[in-house]
Amino acid sequence: MKPGRLATAVLAMGLLCGAANGNQSRPAAAAQADRFGLSGQLVQGGIATGTAPRGTTLLSLNGAPVAVAGDRRFLIAFDRDAAPAAILVARLADGGEIRRTLAIAPRAWDISRLSTLPKYPVPRPEFDRVRPAELAQINAARAMRSDSQGWRQTFLWPVTGRISTLFGSQRIYRGEPGAYHSGIDIARPTGTIVLAPADGVVILAAATPFTLEGNLLMIDHGMGLNTAFMHLSRIDVRPGQQVRRGQPVGAVGRSGRATGPHLHWSLKWRDARIDPLLIAGPMPAAD
Repeated sequence: MKPGRLATAVLAMGLLCGAANGNQSRPAAAAQADRFGLSGQLVQGGIATGTAPRGTTLLSLNGAPVAVAGDRRFLIAFDRDAAPAAILVARLADGGEIRRTLAIAPRAWDISRLSTLPKYPVPRPEFDRVRPAELAQINAARAMRSDSQGWRQTFLWPVTGRISTLFGSQRIYRGEPGAYHSGIDIARPTGTIVLAPADGVVILAAATPFTLEGNLLMIDHGMGLNTAFMHLSRIDVRPGQQVRRGQPVGAVGRSGRATGPHLHWSLKWRDARIDPLLIAGPMPAAD
């Protein structure tokens, strides 16, 4: 299935799942404020926004607290391997609670079985020496939180072009699974300008190329949602800088482990990896 059609089909499926878990009749406005408002893609790799019930003092998803904005808006997402159900609970100021079970629709992933090839080996001595420090930088960046409101916006594609690798795709080498693809790859020539998909704050701009990611740029969009751009030829912003939706932030390249020039774009909410097709929509025509 083509990527654009895939996104449309999954969006429709997610919205139907959301409707199936909601109220069957439409309550009055006052009563509606005492219930969850939720819209988005309730699917593996999907993301949803909602409005917490009136009087909510603590919101949680599967037991983990979820941040709620002053207008009661919140954001949740579901990993590529999310379980079939998730529990959303609002604890209220009067001591009560409102609980909602969310059905998370499964998806069929692009799985390649390579029975004659071993897993691609990494030169271990050098990799083992430098990788811990790289992962420490990435983890420290992801632990940062900003008050950015980018999570409320409609996300742009950072570049337009041919999607060469879909989110969630995976290779199995002689029965041994490799890591699934955590983002989406867009093939474009080196030097193609990369745009910020939404407002945010730069939380990592690699001073030197990382072993795997190459020149790595990470942007926090608020509420625990962040973007990572990999393999850049250059980075045009600095840590702590606020960026605006559509602002140039770097350029496509092939730094790190890359077989050709492309942009790897990944999105993460907490530990959940999100499919960019489900937040940016079908790929528009390239310039």
